Amino acid sequence: MPDEEVAGTVRLDEAYSRCEAINREHGRSYYLATRLLPAHKRRHVHALYGFTRWTDDIVDDWADEPVEVRQRRLDEWGGALASALATGHTDDPLLPAVVDTVRIHGLDTQDFDAFLRSMAMDLKVNEYETYDDLLAYMEGSAAVIGTMMLPILGIVPGADPEIARASARELGFAFQLTNFIRDVREDLERGRVYLPAEDLARFGVDRGTLRADAERGRAGPAVRDLVAYECRRARAHYAAAVPGLALLEPRSRICIRAAYLLYGGILREVQRRGYDVMGGRARVPRRRRAAMVVAAASNRLFTRWGA
Repeated sequence: MPDEEVAGTVRLDEAYSRCEAINREHGRSYYLATRLLPAHKRRHVHALYGFTRWTDDIVDDWADEPVEVRQRRLDEWGGALASALATGHTDDPLLPAVVDTVRIHGLDTQDFDAFLRSMAMDLKVNEYETYDDLLAYMEGSAAVIGTMMLPILGIVPGADPEIARASARELGFAFQLTNFIRDVREDLERGRVYLPAEDLARFGVDRGTLRADAERGRAGPAVRDLVAYECRRARAHYAAAVPGLALLEPRSRICIRAAYLLYGGILREVQRRGYDVMGGRARVPRRRRAAMVVAAASNRLFTRWGA
């Protein structure tokens, strides 16, 4: 379907610009990595980010509203997407870019459904008993982001698409778990604990322990041991993602390598702080972020930085 059937040319450009603005404002590491993509790919990545961020904000930014109200907003948003995909028309200022991206790259709309289901879980589920339970949530919140991105990024001729797909999923898990590790205190303030309950119990941690450490602004030994354990688990996902990076188209490969290093850098910063996630949000210093972007373009430097 031509762009004009999705939206007028100016409006479509405005929708892409809106998505880019959302990415630039909220996705510090992610936005920096996307700047390495060719412009014709970059706008579609912005569209996916804009959609996922806007959905996440429905769940979190209206936290003072009753769950039923936020669920209704989420249902309406999902309905607006379904209608736009079916008809090619929408009054929403953001969705034209999403619809355009889905149609140009043939994205699987079931991935969007899975993402919306995971976001709905955040309205009802505030903890996960096992890591398998958390993986089921991350299947929709993270793995499908990888599979949605893959057709946009592209793979080199002759590459095994299944290896590339598995790698994209693993990287989604790695990025999501990195966020959960970094944001333990912030999520706790929202009433959520993403780190599995069985892991907390293994290290003698419960919600009371987390709240006490958060109130004093410093993680105790038990929480530090817990976080170190989860960091090792995240690194296993990063390692599992590496084989597929070489299969991406060259410019896309540099972009995803940069994202790999930038998000992995958050784990390094957590480690540098002695796994204390209660004393402030771990951020990669600007100068180091710049060095990581440079390293992404070199096989030798990427291997060294990513080790």
